[in-house]
Amino acid sequence: MKSTTVRRVTLSVAVLTALTGVAACGTDKGNSGDKAGGNGVTHLSPIAALRSAEQSTDKADSAKVRSTTTIAGLMSMKADGALSWGDGMRGDLTITYTGGQMADTMRKAGTSSMEARYLPDAYYAKMSEKFAASFGGKHWIRYAYDDLAKLAGGSGAYLKDQMQNTTPNQSVKMLLASGDVKKVGEEKVAGVQTTHYAGTVNVADLAGKSSNLSASQLADLKKQLSQAGVTTDTVDIWVNEQNLLVKKTEKADMATGTMTSTAYYTDYGVKVTAEEPPASDTKDFKDLMKSTGTATGSGTVAGGAGTSS
Repeated sequence: MKSTTVRRVTLSVAVLTALTGVAACGTDKGNSGDKAGGNGVTHLSPIAALRSAEQSTDKADSAKVRSTTTIAGLMSMKADGALSWGDGMRGDLTITYTGGQMADTMRKAGTSSMEARYLPDAYYAKMSEKFAASFGGKHWIRYAYDDLAKLAGGSGAYLKDQMQNTTPNQSVKMLLASGDVKKVGEEKVAGVQTTHYAGTVNVADLAGKSSNLSASQLADLKKQLSQAGVTTDTVDIWVNEQNLLVKKTEKADMATGTMTSTAYYTDYGVKVTAEEPPASDTKDFKDLMKSTGTATGSGTVAGGAGTSS
């Protein structure tokens, strides 16, 4: 396999797999419907209700997940698996690229689907047999979060921070940060009675909003969004009677185009047993870049697109 293809695949996988984890995807099937039981939701002010949802979702520690994400012409994908966030990010996801440049790139590397494992200090992407044949039969690439921070300046630092700290309740924090969150109404999602809230985050005005977040939380959030190339982000969430997130949609204007994401969450508290792949079957991303003549920090990342020549 040509070194330019290797660089393009590994850099793109680094960024887009990270974004998949950040999306904190979910599913509309499973136990969350049983938990909600179709009962009425608590009537609170939007801010108070979202504060309860933020805290309840954070304390739940884990969930089964399923999502779909599209980023302009770069890629469309779906993901299915489970994530935990009680003691650092940990999880297993199956990611399938269904369209765009990323799907074409992955097909050239021998597959359109891969397994991703998230651990507190790194995540791992399982590549195709075709890819492994070029690297001593090793199937897994290890991306240390510290190396991601060096990948492309601020964008790499953003990815590192998000991979280590993101939880599903980030969507709730986004709505709180919008400063003008609204209750849309009470709706059923896959048979579950929920309350629907919506808001739009304008990054330029973020720090001036009355959001019920601390000044440091607002500053951190603004920095993260700016580093990702996000200018505005429209967020809708649906919360069940246990104050747990059932569904989330986002539409963000980014430097590379528009990103849309829909995620569903179920089976809160599910056991997640993601483990580090065998070292004998793993190639470190930093070493892989060296072997193809590329320094770790030579790729560029703009709004979620990894590029290399």
